[in-house]
Amino acid sequence: MYPIKAAILGVVQGLAEFLPISSSGHLELLQILMGMNGSTAVEKLLTVLLHVGTLIAVIAVFWEDWWNILTHLFRSHTIRMLILASLPALAVAVLLKLFTEEGIDGLFGGGFLGISFLITGVLLLLTEWCSRRGKHATHYHQVGVKHALIMGGMQAFAMIPGVSRSGSTLFGGVASGLSRKRAAKFSFMMSAPAIVGSLLLEGKDALESGAFDYLSANLGAVILGVALAAVSGFLAIRYMLKLINRVSLNWFALYVFIIGGIVIVLQLTGTGGLPPISLPFVGSVG
Repeated sequence: MYPIKAAILGVVQGLAEFLPISSSGHLELLQILMGMNGSTAVEKLLTVLLHVGTLIAVIAVFWEDWWNILTHLFRSHTIRMLILASLPALAVAVLLKLFTEEGIDGLFGGGFLGISFLITGVLLLLTEWCSRRGKHATHYHQVGVKHALIMGGMQAFAMIPGVSRSGSTLFGGVASGLSRKRAAKFSFMMSAPAIVGSLLLEGKDALESGAFDYLSANLGAVILGVALAAVSGFLAIRYMLKLINRVSLNWFALYVFIIGGIVIVLQLTGTGGLPPISLPFVGSVG
């Protein structure tokens, strides 16, 4: 694997995981454009380990919060809310495992990618609208059961590849009455159990496919990608926490609308190796 490809994917993973623009969508798009279909053992391994970088970023930024949780584990309100917020996605994952062989990636594959970006854009516009309409004016002092469940439900919705997890959960938080900054912080902390869960599932698949057998031969590229994912993720979290109340989410919405439009044009014209547009349970469109 070329280190430059791992470096690009690492930076994009870190930034897009915490900016509301969809890391899964950007990684899938870049892999296709760079001729990486994600099916080889090395590519699967890199995809799994890039999540380690973003996990490091979340731990580093919120280390005081995590330490407080660990030292007051059975009395921590935050850990209870994080567990509660993780349940919807866990339930969806279990149901998909029971009733479908192809899973969420099979139902919403690369053919849904352009539409997913547009969905993210709509969610960001709605978040900005809720903020301006004062829907979060109650300014709850801490995340409650209602907020955790709604944000958890939006995280489950964001399991669709190309739909931003941070953008979806931010919308859930603001729409349920949290301030943008409080919703953003809880959204970022929610990513830790989500990333761990993804690591366990994808790591199991990578292990079974023999991906880790290729680790030594690609160690330098993998370390580079993971390190850049950690650094860019750290910077992305810091940026969003500092500017979340001052930067209009409409700019992020505009960006993903443009990306989504470009992807759909490429899909319709059969350019760039992208699969044709397809809908779940329907198949290819056009």
